[in-house]
Amino acid sequence: MIVVSIDHIPGHDFEVLGMVQGTMVQTVHMGKDIFNGLKTLVGGELTSYTEMMNSSRATAISRMISNANQIGADAIINVRYASSQVMQGAAEVLAYGTAVKFIN
Repeated sequence: MIVVSIDHIPGHDFEVLGMVQGTMVQTVHMGKDIFNGLKTLVGGELTSYTEMMNSSRATAISRMISNANQIGADAIINVRYASSQVMQGAAEVLAYGTAVKFIN
């Protein structure tokens, strides 16, 4: 599966199948959340949140690709990410794009 953030794939003509998406809502362990709160006093990277967001993005993109495979797509173009906090220490990551089928 080709996954790109641009609106075309050089050398390929395609038909649009529609929008596909994948989402993930994830939280960190309560102890890590408390530690991160304390760390904001001294500064620095909140590694458990970084790991949580990286894991969430990977899962969201995997689910988006699975959605595209279900409708017979060859590629996904215009891929974007969005995120939002759904509660303290929990974030939703959404990956979405346009599924396309190559025309030979």
